[in-house]
Amino acid sequence: MPRAPRVLAGKRPRPLTALSLTLALVAAGFAAWAGEDWYAAAHDDRAAYAAQRDEVLAAGEQAVQNLNTLDHRDLDRGLDLWESSTTGELREQLASGRERFAEQVKAAKTVTTARVLSGAVTELDDRAGRARVLVALRVTVKASDGAKTEKDSRMLGELTRSKSRWRLSALGQAPVGGASAG
Repeated sequence: MPRAPRVLAGKRPRPLTALSLTLALVAAGFAAWAGEDWYAAAHDDRAAYAAQRDEVLAAGEQAVQNLNTLDHRDLDRGLDLWESSTTGELREQLASGRERFAEQVKAAKTVTTARVLSGAVTELDDRAGRARVLVALRVTVKASDGAKTEKDSRMLGELTRSKSRWRLSALGQAPVGGASAG
C-alpha cells in the first residue's frame, strides 16, 4: 500500500509571515533613516542661521521704511516710531534733534511715505549681534499743495540686536552706479 506523505507541523513555509517580517524590517529601516535625517535637519546650524537672516531682513526693511515715513498731522506717533526702530548713536541723534525737526516738518506740511521694493542682508554676525542690509525704497512726498514727488533710493542700514529685537544703529544712502562707498 502506498504511503501518504506526512506533513510536519511547523516545517511548512509560510509566505505571508515571511513577507510581513520583510515589510516590517524595511519599514523600520526607513523610519530610522527618516528620523536620523529629520534630526540632522532640525539641529543644523544653517537652518537657524537662515531663520536669523530672515528676521534681520524683516526688521531692517521695516525700520528703513519707518525712518522714511512721516506725516505732519501725526508727528509724535511717527517720531516715536523712528526712535523705537533705532538704537545707539542713531537713536540719540534722532532724539536730540526731534523738536527742531518736528518744527521743520510742521512748517512744510508734508506727508512722506515709503514702500520697500526689495531688500537683502549683506552681512550677518549673529554672535556679535550685528548685521547690514541693503534696502531699495520708493519714497513719495506729498506737499501741502497736493503735489506729489516720487523717488527711488537705496539705503544701507546697520542693525544691532538689542534685547531680543534687531534695530537700526546706522542708516545712509547707498552709492549708485560706479560710485565708490568712500
